[in-house]
Amino acid sequence: MKRLITTIKNIWAIEDLRKRILYTLGLVLVYRIGSYVVLPGVDPSQLGGLQSQTQEGIMGLLNMFSGGAFANASIFALGIMPYITASIVVQLFVMVVPYFQKMQREGESGRRKMTQITRYLTILVTILQGPAYIANMMSQLGASPTAIYPFDGTDPSWFFWVSSILILTSGTLFVMWLGERITDKGIGNGISLLIMVGIIARLPFALVGEFGSRMEEGGGLIMFLVEIVIWLVVILLCILLVQGTRKIPVQYAKRVVGNKQYGGVRQYLPLKVNAAGVMPIIFAQAIMFVPITLLGFSNSESGFLAAFSDFNGFWYNFVFAILIIAFTFFYTAIAINPNQMADDMKKNGGFIPGVKPGKKTAEYLEGILSKITLPGSIFLAIVAVLPAFVSLLGVNSQFAQFYGGTSLLIMVGVILDTLQQIESHLLMRHYDGLTKTGRIKGRSSLPA
Repeated sequence: MKRLITTIKNIWAIEDLRKRILYTLGLVLVYRIGSYVVLPGVDPSQLGGLQSQTQEGIMGLLNMFSGGAFANASIFALGIMPYITASIVVQLFVMVVPYFQKMQREGESGRRKMTQITRYLTILVTILQGPAYIANMMSQLGASPTAIYPFDGTDPSWFFWVSSILILTSGTLFVMWLGERITDKGIGNGISLLIMVGIIARLPFALVGEFGSRMEEGGGLIMFLVEIVIWLVVILLCILLVQGTRKIPVQYAKRVVGNKQYGGVRQYLPLKVNAAGVMPIIFAQAIMFVPITLLGFSNSESGFLAAFSDFNGFWYNFVFAILIIAFTFFYTAIAINPNQMADDMKKNGGFIPGVKPGKKTAEYLEGILSKITLPGSIFLAIVAVLPAFVSLLGVNSQFAQFYGGTSLLIMVGVILDTLQQIESHLLMRHYDGLTKTGRIKGRSSLPA
């Protein structure tokens, strides 16, 4: 406790770090307040149907990422997810479109162009998602999705639709701006931090709901504490997954320029066990939502579509896990290029001891990647399907979402990244780090 107080004092003593943290907290507060500002023309007392719809399934996932704004019919109802969707689309373009590949190689100017394209694409995605959200909201309110204007109970005009779409689009762009401001002048990655805040905002309600269900249905306080302990163990395992790296020694040749010597030292190339992050889970979920969508257009409640629409069912989770493993290998192969790494190493006079530079080095790196990606992908798949298992054991569906999946991995990764930045500020000013031994490693640790 004494060390914790000393660390907090050190953080507060650094003026730049103090201003960044306060600036970040202020923008996060603005985001949370906006999550409770309801769209004009919507009666907040009539949102019971929408809130019950967002208890589980895809709607529950979207509501969690938006911090409850989805269920509140807020001006931030779509949250930052359109921006995430646009970013994923741009990443896919980088993989397959030569124009985007060239733009990525242009450095800072290319990055600014891609950021601008992502912003324009965010507007397009929000405009497409806005009408779908309004139609779903009005259907849950018990009104016709084609004629709604609930200010006075009369038939609506087109003004409600146009104004709501514009407000939702403006809300998403404002949230995107908040995230960029946090990244530039605050602490941590702004976009990821807002997603994490939205997820954590649902945690107190999930804990209270689980505690109440255990006290009413059986198990009592002991069972609730056991669930908390298991949850903490899962968090520790997720930290191991996020921070796990395989360090490959790299020796750099010695060069003498004038009276100075360069190189001649050994460094390490860290290859992450889970280089793909949460992207495989996101891609797999996008595919697994297809049967649910098709089931909505059919009247069948059994058979193939129904089996793959049950989030707690065996076949849904089995196929979900297989897709995550496949996408992990796919995304890792695209994100990490052993040939380029070997070429860069050769140009800088570096080599792996015992391995010839060039093609042999690329083959060696590719073999190492395959060996560490397999256990990493399997563990990622286990974390992704863990909420379904704990739901079958009687855990509340809202609390079960925190036992794994995208939400838990995002929480762990973002918290580690933020703590790593705070520790960098402390070490730069000759203070002790956040931990007594070792250093915090985030998701964004770069190779040497």
